[in-house]
Amino acid sequence: MTNSLTATLLILAAALVLCCGVASAAGDTVADSCAAIRDFVDASFCEARLRSVPGAATADRHAHLLMAADLAAASGATAGDAAARMASAGAGDPAAQDALRACGFLYGSASVPALRLMRGYAAARSWGAARSLLMLTGYAGIGCDAALGGGGGAAGTTMAGVDHEFHQLSAMATALLNAVANGGR
Repeated sequence: MTNSLTATLLILAAALVLCCGVASAAGDTVADSCAAIRDFVDASFCEARLRSVPGAATADRHAHLLMAADLAAASGATAGDAAARMASAGAGDPAAQDALRACGFLYGSASVPALRLMRGYAAARSWGAARSLLMLTGYAGIGCDAALGGGGGAAGTTMAGVDHEFHQLSAMATALLNAVANGGR
């Protein structure tokens, strides 16, 4: 009798552990959202960035979209500020300074405002309006790479890191927008 009771308790305990393990994996909304866009964004990057936002662990995909848009806008503002600082420092060749001014302009007048507007439309679930801004959201990173690609020297190297971060976050926000707007929660 003791052996059958022990065996039953062990089976129940194993079932409980298995059940809780599955429940916690199913409750990982960040991993779920990032897995949904893994064809467009590195899932580990996506998870790391979303997990840095308070409340992301229990948020749904729509909230993750809004978080990604906020992260991308903040990254774009940082990149724009970096370009403006390097351009005003005046060290380097005039072509690189012009390229840096162009980068700062693209971030400040195109991508960052477009991301903020897109976020507002996405928050209101106005998918058509949010999608209409997608062409502008990643424009600065692409334009900055192009402007500095041909001889940007140290400026090109410095901007490459912030442009890359921005590009990944902008792509993450875009992919999440498309996933949510297409019915992906």
